[in-house]
Amino acid sequence: MNKKQKGFTIVITIITFAIMIGIGFENRLKDTSKTVFQVYLNGQKLGLITNQEELLNKINEEQTDIKTTYGVDKVYPPNNFEIIRYKTYKNEITPVDEIYNKVKEKGDFTIKGYTITITKKKTEESEEKKQYIYVLDQQVFKDALEMLITAFVDKEDYQNYINNTQDEIINVGQIIEHMYFEESITIKESNISIKDKIYTDATELGQFLLFGKKETSQKYRVQKGDTITSVAESNKLNPQEFLIANPRFKSKESLLAIGEEVSVDLINPILTLVEELHVVEDTEQVYETEEIRDNSKPYDYREVTQAGITGIVRTTQEVKMTNGERSQGTVLISSVTLREAVNEIATVGKARPVTSGRPPLNTGNWGWPTNRPYIITTNYEWRWGSFHYALDISGTGFGSPIYAARDGRVVQTNNTCANIGYYGSWCGMSYGNYIVIEHGNNYYTMYAHLTQDLKVNVGDRVGRGQIIGSMGSSGSSTGTHLHYGVSIGLPHNPGSRWISPWSLY
Repeated sequence: MNKKQKGFTIVITIITFAIMIGIGFENRLKDTSKTVFQVYLNGQKLGLITNQEELLNKINEEQTDIKTTYGVDKVYPPNNFEIIRYKTYKNEITPVDEIYNKVKEKGDFTIKGYTITITKKKTEESEEKKQYIYVLDQQVFKDALEMLITAFVDKEDYQNYINNTQDEIINVGQIIEHMYFEESITIKESNISIKDKIYTDATELGQFLLFGKKETSQKYRVQKGDTITSVAESNKLNPQEFLIANPRFKSKESLLAIGEEVSVDLINPILTLVEELHVVEDTEQVYETEEIRDNSKPYDYREVTQAGITGIVRTTQEVKMTNGERSQGTVLISSVTLREAVNEIATVGKARPVTSGRPPLNTGNWGWPTNRPYIITTNYEWRWGSFHYALDISGTGFGSPIYAARDGRVVQTNNTCANIGYYGSWCGMSYGNYIVIEHGNNYYTMYAHLTQDLKVNVGDRVGRGQIIGSMGSSGSSTGTHLHYGVSIGLPHNPGSRWISPWSLY
């Protein structure tokens, strides 16, 4: 055997010996290693245990109070709890009781239930937002959801919509064409922490969905002489908002019992229920007043020679309701005049002479500011927690003409806003594009949410019935309409006050 062969043989021998040593070491390791479980909580090690079932059983068996409170059979570890299996030959084992006490001290136990995720979509004024609701039984959420819906929609109408059994409209009435929530809703089975609010009662959850808090806080005890309208207005609600908060009453004409307790909370729903309605209704159209001057009569003379009669128009509309509130805009499909309006005619005395200063603006009579037929979508009333000091007039269409209601002088305008805004916009102080006209006797009228193409400028004198702008949806708006306000004194100035436009007609 030469030197080269001897060297090769030595190398092989060394490798073989090393392999044999390694195999022997591995066999010894197999003989001494054991399976253990590393317990983690919030990413931190709590220790090693040999039996994970023993720990899980102890967690379950010790939580008798949780089982009693929620009526469940099993309690689970916290959501941030983890057990990982290991092989080791060390003997650093932690007693199960010690691990359990650490879990009990640092974590919160869980029970099986369902997580409802409500996602509000991103809009121009807000980012996407998620809200979580926890229930043990899906039926609790379903029942609460129906309670929310039937606070806004008559229960019989809702069932007819669900069952596709809505009656055809014969003369007047409405049908629900579509109903949906603006938010997306997902339901997923999950382990719920007992530190979270877990709803087990549908009524309690229904109140939360409607008011945005766990329970209603503002109550009122009915007194002698109270009506739904008077109670609502004294608590900064309109009658419809009162009915939503108190669904046991079916209309604002429902009687209140002396001593009974009603909710006067302003609703703040967690979900946004949208109804798209097909509505046929009869709407009143105001009459106007024509004055004939008789210079032979004294200044304060006024005699009605022809009584005014309101007109009645049967309108077919597409209406959008959001959480029981009608959109400011409406789509008029068709109309039929059932009774023509008859204007009032009055004979008045001679005009008062000018004694000093600049000539007064012609007072004249009040005309209607839009085309006809029109729809009043919001009245001079409480709405969404604040008073709506105007009429919202719709139904004549985007771009339809807006008229000066009386002779006067333009004193304020704004045309810097987009023709279509959104609810919550502060463009133009939330009014969007607007015009303010000064009239005689310190009267002012405001025409808001117009399109940008105003027909008048500050300083212009205008006559009753003159086109001053076009109906739009600028500023804080939920649809095409005119916001028509009347004030004594320049709007928003110290000492000025809004009055109901109805007082002029």
